[in-house]
Amino acid sequence: MTTPRLSAEQRDALQLLASDPQGATEDLLVLAHGFDSDMIAGLVSSGLAMAQRENMKAGSRSIEVVRIRITGAGRRALGEG
Repeated sequence: MTTPRLSAEQRDALQLLASDPQGATEDLLVLAHGFDSDMIAGLVSSGLAMAQRENMKAGSRSIEVVRIRITGAGRRALGEG
């Protein structure tokens, strides 16, 4: 199996995800780090990252967020696994 060729933006996003076992919310990746949401969706659809919906407490309210985590394939694409 060949390792996918990563763009600089994809590599940066995967390195950020690899740096935290909790991953990052999609909003954080897009709004705070400036990653393109379509690129993130591409990482997920190619199996390099996974997305999971989670409910989080915000004061007395509960909000739904999408958390993105790197997969084993994503780590291998970075040369970490």
